[in-house]
Amino acid sequence: MQPWRSPGKTQALFSLPTPRWPVECEVIQETIEHIEWVPPEPEPFCPPMGPERAPDTFGEEQGTVVYHTSPVLQGSCFTCARAGGAPGPLSSPAAPLKSPQDTTLLFESRFESGNLQKVIKVGPYEYVLTLRPDLYTAKHTQWFYFRVQNTRREPLYRFTIANMAKPKSLYGRGLQPLLYSQQDARSCGIGWRRVGTDVCYYRGSAGEPPVFRLSWTVRFPHDGDTCFFAACYPYTYSDLQRYLRALAADPARSRYCSVQALCRSLAGNTVYLLTITGPGSVADKRVVVASARVHPGESSSSWAMRGFLDFLLSTHVDAQLLRRLFVFKVVPMLNPDGVVVGNSRCSLAGQDPNRAYGTALPSSFPAVWHLRAMVQRVLAEREVVLYCDFHGHSRKNNVFMYGCDAGRDGAGTRLRQRVFPLMLSKNAPDKFSFASCKFQVQKSKEGTGRVSMWRLGVSHSYTLEVAFSGSTLGGRSSHFSVEDLKSLGRLLCDTLLDFCDPAPAKLQQCLAEVDALLRQQMGREPGSGGSWSDVSPSELESSTSGSDSSVSDG
Repeated sequence: MQPWRSPGKTQALFSLPTPRWPVECEVIQETIEHIEWVPPEPEPFCPPMGPERAPDTFGEEQGTVVYHTSPVLQGSCFTCARAGGAPGPLSSPAAPLKSPQDTTLLFESRFESGNLQKVIKVGPYEYVLTLRPDLYTAKHTQWFYFRVQNTRREPLYRFTIANMAKPKSLYGRGLQPLLYSQQDARSCGIGWRRVGTDVCYYRGSAGEPPVFRLSWTVRFPHDGDTCFFAACYPYTYSDLQRYLRALAADPARSRYCSVQALCRSLAGNTVYLLTITGPGSVADKRVVVASARVHPGESSSSWAMRGFLDFLLSTHVDAQLLRRLFVFKVVPMLNPDGVVVGNSRCSLAGQDPNRAYGTALPSSFPAVWHLRAMVQRVLAEREVVLYCDFHGHSRKNNVFMYGCDAGRDGAGTRLRQRVFPLMLSKNAPDKFSFASCKFQVQKSKEGTGRVSMWRLGVSHSYTLEVAFSGSTLGGRSSHFSVEDLKSLGRLLCDTLLDFCDPAPAKLQQCLAEVDALLRQQMGREPGSGGSWSDVSPSELESSTSGSDSSVSDG
């Protein structure tokens, strides 16, 4: 890889082949694509049901299995992959309809990012679903994405996912699942929308480890429709490839962007690296590094990344200025294998790659190893002004950041660490919560991209967390749309210009504001003096509500 190759023609190696799957995964030979759509009005959070109103325990042992895929055996490990998954004829995991009058739903999820393992019909219109754990693990069930056919418009259906992993979820605070109707997409141009009444998130049967249930009721919009449910707006590896293909075919945008292979994943899927900058010499330009989708179930991060790329490659005057000032190194999908197979958190190594930066081997976590090595090479030549890793969050509303403050630096450095998130909160007052940001470097987070890049010498290294739900700020109490998520990328670009403004007024104003906020938090009077260097990060903030992994990583 040539990290300073000037943008120009996208290399011919990107023929964008069929995604590669582990050979034990069956894959249907259908292209799954969804239209983009923004609802005319923000979709409000729904009143959640409390655990005390949880549905009665289902008699699953008396129910009928209507969908069942062969699970990957626990304790097995990844061996090899091929384009299109398992060879040979496909099995039939869905129970066939007995007659035209049979109202049983037909389930399917053997497509990119799908992860349904089993469905039991426990009533005429009532189904209990089991998600497939991340491949080669027995846990990490959070993301879901599946298809249903043979719908009826009149009945009220109930779906219950019986093996959710986390004890707390935004489904208990107004988040609703997403529904996509193919009939509505074709006839009305309507895409993904929030649906579900009586949404309830609660603990299931007793036992260890505990499992949790997500239940909702819904009416389908049409008879005989094909519909999809998802935890968040899907963004697959093929979606990224289609985006890159369109980019390569656009003579204007491709002038500013080169696409290379950072590496290949364990399954042999390309991990793409985009280099974006203006024409001419890059000798005096500082570097910005951005990455997304290390956790495959956090698809909201891909939409924010999409907005980031759209803006950087646009003709907007600020985008032109950014390209003139900086070189952008962007890895839009760090874990393509996990995205392809529908994992929530892990790669095909069966572990969380965002805990492997400190110890990663190229043979086990190639994307993480090569990204870190690339940043090391760049730092040997010039300054990396910012690293930002895009994530999604399942337990906190709004958008926020995690930064790095180990408590050893001077007060000015530690205050400056908080300036970029504060500026972003001013640019996105209806989405970004500075109060939710955390800067403590916990020992358990040493292996994350954010902390690893900071240890390498990237002074401003952040994790951008985007809620699966939406915003409670600026008078909002509504879900994020795709357009909301994409706007975060543009707002991040705006903030980068503010942060790097050669005129010091904005920076000085924000430093003073952060200082006042921290003094207020510590009970100190403004102007009382005293050094921040003796105040530990744990004193500056609560340690609660940390990263989205704290309750499930084991």
